Amino acid sequence: MATRFVAILMGSDSDLPVMQAAVDILKKFGVKYEVRITSAHRTPADTQAFVLDADKRGVAVFICGAGMAAHLAGAVAAHTLTPVIGVPIDSGPLQGLDALLSTAQMPGGIPVATVAIGKAGAKNAGYLAAQIMGTSDSELKAKLISEREESAQAVRDKNNNLKL
Repeated sequence: MATRFVAILMGSDSDLPVMQAAVDILKKFGVKYEVRITSAHRTPADTQAFVLDADKRGVAVFICGAGMAAHLAGAVAAHTLTPVIGVPIDSGPLQGLDALLSTAQMPGGIPVATVAIGKAGAKNAGYLAAQIMGTSDSELKAKLISEREESAQAVRDKNNNLKL
């Protein structure tokens, strides 16, 4: 099998500023990734073909970002057993609430892990994808543990230097 990687999919190039946060986290940990624009509604055949080819290409996790009531993550999850993380994009008149609901409200048996709306969600999607891959990669897991410890220490240091 090919080298394992994370596939980051988004419905439009306008989603890239949000999804860049997932890319940044994966880069930080040295996780291989691929970014693709594909739409569940405008290019459904292309999306399906990409997902069906994913296993032999080495996709370990999908991160799918979509705004409004778009349902890219659900369309991907319908065609694979590979973990899918949905990132609701904060766009449209409802500022991502519709995207959150369409991503989180999946029917039983077709799970999509759903993170927060917008950049914070994309960042957490990057972390979650790295954690999923870390279950079978001890070096990556050690990097994640180290970063958590550094983050905790930074909070302790601020507490120790707190002046009221």
